[in-house]
Amino acid sequence: QVQLVESGGGSVQTGGSLRLSCAASGFMFREYCMGWFRQVPVKEREGVAVIDSDGSTSYLDSVRGRFTISKDNAKNIVYLEMNSLKPEDTAMYYCARHSVLYGGCRNYPAEFGYWGQGTQVTVSS
Repeated sequence: QVQLVESGGGSVQTGGSLRLSCAASGFMFREYCMGWFRQVPVKEREGVAVIDSDGSTSYLDSVRGRFTISKDNAKNIVYLEMNSLKPEDTAMYYCARHSVLYGGCRNYPAEFGYWGQGTQVTVSS
């Protein structure tokens, strides 16, 4: 079965950096669109970054230039490198797999059917 396990969250100060990792198993990792999403209480989950099977990427406007999504097909891991962190980046971050093989790769949560348990990122001012 599909399994996604996030790690790497934590607490940092404004301007700091973190790297999130998501170890995937149970499916053909290299063929699927993968994404990172985040959510804070009382707000909807939002797409932070996605990476398609061909390596193309897309980012939320507020993180573009600060965050980088990448993947290692040999290790079945997708990463989110986060730099210049701001307090507004504080959230639970989730890794997800697109529901459909070769089904496009947009950062819309509804298009992703498999989710990890999440890892908390807290940025203090």
